[in-house]
Amino acid sequence: MNAKKKEKLLKITQIKSAIGYRKKAKLTLEALGLRRMHQTVIKPDNPAIRGMIRAVSHLVKVEEVES
Repeated sequence: MNAKKKEKLLKITQIKSAIGYRKKAKLTLEALGLRRMHQTVIKPDNPAIRGMIRAVSHLVKVEEVES
């Protein structure tokens, strides 16, 4: 009964600079933990994170990984 459910994670990489975009986009990137180009963070796959990704989808690349 020790079967652990594999948690889905998202690997989020900033691929484009936020310069020239609205402040809200910059704040969303910061909330995701992204501060510079080509930086990568691992976040849990949940609706809140998915919503932030949708708001800055033009600036990031997302890959699904398993824990």
